[in-house]
Amino acid sequence: MRRRLPSEWSRLLTGLPESGMGYQRVDIRFADGSVQRDCPVFNAEELELPDRFATKEIADVKLHRTAWSPRT
Repeated sequence: MRRRLPSEWSRLLTGLPESGMGYQRVDIRFADGSVQRDCPVFNAEELELPDRFATKEIADVKLHRTAWSPRT
């Protein structure tokens, strides 16, 4: 489901680099301590989440960092 981010998080994401054209991949920590990793946010405004996180209060948003493994 898509959910509009509160303006405080949209402002934060606006100043951070995009993961691709028009979107960012983020990790979300909720007020209850649960975490959802690698979620797309479109235009720093629309967050896509599994339905079970739809009504949870967001406590923190960070860019998702993918660990690259060396080529063999």
